[in-house]
Amino acid sequence: MKRIDAYLFFENECREAMNFYQQCLGGELTTTKIGESPAAAQMPADKHDMIMHSSLTNGEMTLLAADNCMGGKLENGKRMALSLNCSSSEELHDVYNKLSAGGKATHTPRVEFWGDTFGMLTDKYEVDWMLSYKPEAK
Repeated sequence: MKRIDAYLFFENECREAMNFYQQCLGGELTTTKIGESPAAAQMPADKHDMIMHSSLTNGEMTLLAADNCMGGKLENGKRMALSLNCSSSEELHDVYNKLSAGGKATHTPRVEFWGDTFGMLTDKYEVDWMLSYKPEAK
């Protein structure tokens, strides 16, 4: 395994929050709106200005975030997930199967439009996980 990062979720205030964190922590901030991604065609137009993914990096620190694009209100305790970057697709599937045992598999691992293998789950202790594997560039 490479590393675990915090992934925060916001109710349409991701851009504001991440700008605040950048002022506090420094670093480089990148954001992608839904409307700027291949997912735009699959999402309603009123969600196109929402932040699909944001990353603040400063040295070894990485803070990830997004707006709540999936609908429904975020509950307290469900505003953060642990994002595990795996070293291989095999490792991702193995860890996914182990962590989801007794929990809830919410997004079966698969290769996504951005090129990474990605899966999400809630473990038996109600902790949300996002697992990803980015293949090496050839």
